[in-house]
Amino acid sequence: MPIGLAGKTAIVTGAGRGIGKAVAEVFAREGARVLVVNRSAQAGQAATDGIVAEGFEASFLQADVRRKADMERMAEVCIERYGRIDILCLNAGIYPNALIADMSEAMWDDVMDTNLKGVFFAVQACLPQMKSQRAGRLLVVSSITGPRVGLPDVSCYMASKGGVNAFVRGAALELAPYGITANTVSPGSILTEGIAQARGDEAVKEFSRVIPTGHLGDPEDVAYALLYLASDQARFVTGHDIVLDGGQILPERPLAL
Repeated sequence: MPIGLAGKTAIVTGAGRGIGKAVAEVFAREGARVLVVNRSAQAGQAATDGIVAEGFEASFLQADVRRKADMERMAEVCIERYGRIDILCLNAGIYPNALIADMSEAMWDDVMDTNLKGVFFAVQACLPQMKSQRAGRLLVVSSITGPRVGLPDVSCYMASKGGVNAFVRGAALELAPYGITANTVSPGSILTEGIAQARGDEAVKEFSRVIPTGHLGDPEDVAYALLYLASDQARFVTGHDIVLDGGQILPERPLAL
């Protein structure tokens, strides 16, 4: 049986660009009706328009995952437009750089509010509908940075992603009796628009040197892993994390590539 999402309704946050945009596009192409959720109206609407132009079903909602009221409205709008919530894919996140000694309380709070509390708000808002359906898929985009490996100037980000993975494992246990599964994916280095613009071609080549497959991942690589977890074929998978990194975290010592 081919993997698909025909007849399903999906919410994707942070869907205006990068991984979230790719997820929204792949889910729509595979038959889902997609609620594209993004803080930036311009980027979110553009992503939605692109999906609709391809002949697939999607609509846009401007919302900020840091605001509980916005997440409650998100759930309401999805039910109003599509009648149910089958898949909740939480991708919105931020990645500021700062050493611990230089990090402000405001930065810490913004990262935690966006990357971790936003997950809590969204899940809590969508749970009543999913529970009433006795079915659902909770998917969160985490990272290898934090749960698996580390860098010296992103400890706040790392803490947020470690928290996300722990939260989802707990959610998997709590929600299993309702037919709801909960999983994370942890990308490594993914060639998003932001990476390409901020780092440049030479930096991308340097990143590629430490990845055994020899190249950065594409946002669609993450999207297709999430497609599986969102599908009926993944009904027996819950509380797990799929690493998507081209083997980046595997070597015991630096590879001579």
